[in-house]
Amino acid sequence: MKRVLLLGGGGFLGRHIGAALAGHTALRSPGRAQCDLVRAELPEVTALIARERPDVVVSAAGRIVGSGYDFVRAHVVTTAKLIEAMAVAAPGARLIRIGSAAEYGVVPHGLAVGEDHPGAPVSEYGLSHLAATRLAELAGDAGRLDTIVLRVFNPVGPGMPAGNMLSRVTAMVGAAIAGGAGDIALGLHDTYRDLVDVRDVAAAVLAATRCAPGAERVVNVGSGRAVATRDVVRLLADVAGFHGAIRHGTFPPDATRSAAVPWMCADIDRARRVLGWAPAHDLSESLRTLWRADGARPARPVAGVAAG
Repeated sequence: MKRVLLLGGGGFLGRHIGAALAGHTALRSPGRAQCDLVRAELPEVTALIARERPDVVVSAAGRIVGSGYDFVRAHVVTTAKLIEAMAVAAPGARLIRIGSAAEYGVVPHGLAVGEDHPGAPVSEYGLSHLAATRLAELAGDAGRLDTIVLRVFNPVGPGMPAGNMLSRVTAMVGAAIAGGAGDIALGLHDTYRDLVDVRDVAAAVLAATRCAPGAERVVNVGSGRAVATRDVVRLLADVAGFHGAIRHGTFPPDATRSAAVPWMCADIDRARRVLGWAPAHDLSESLRTLWRADGARPARPVAGVAAG
């Protein structure tokens, strides 16, 4: 059984990844108090790797809100630390990094984007992920480590962070149902997204711990299907049992990043070939799981939501 060190296991993706790995690997997942990748100095990270002697390190640490400085520290600097630490303390181990579809930037409408498509991020968030991915690719190509980056599209599942669009919509629908409202007002962009069940993301990570080493170091993890954001919101409302109207409302301050990328859809052929992986859950099931877990939370006031 492989020894796997999961970093960032307390986050949204990390919790689901940890659950998937727990029954199939010798998993260690230190909390932030034991290892804060952003704050820890390189000697501390190297000592952790040396103590744990992992066969695989999974880096699921990161952030979705903040400044460019925050994103660079959370994604680029942490990846550089891990590469340096692993090259010294566990050079035979594999590094699996959780990347983001935001690394692609704007792609042509209708295109299922493949991993060889040029990355041209339109946000500091996407740029920081792309820089971290390139660090991992370079380390792998130079033979310093065995590296794989899983470029995750829009994950859906229980425990989504508060800044996420579907988390906001879930809260708004819950408040509308609790208050007996006949409609809700949302700021909706005319965008399309590839939404992938978080359980499928976790399964892809498990597959990446097992697959043979290879030259293809970046692998898309998505559903392979783009869905209009308006349709996703309506489907979530229907799953929740809310059949009222969805009116156009105001956008929150963080709406710009979503609007800048009208279309996103993954080509997942490489994931099938390299990982032996394919998504197993459809969108309706994913939204139903999200609603059952998060929609039952006590309703809280929600001023508006940008979807996209």
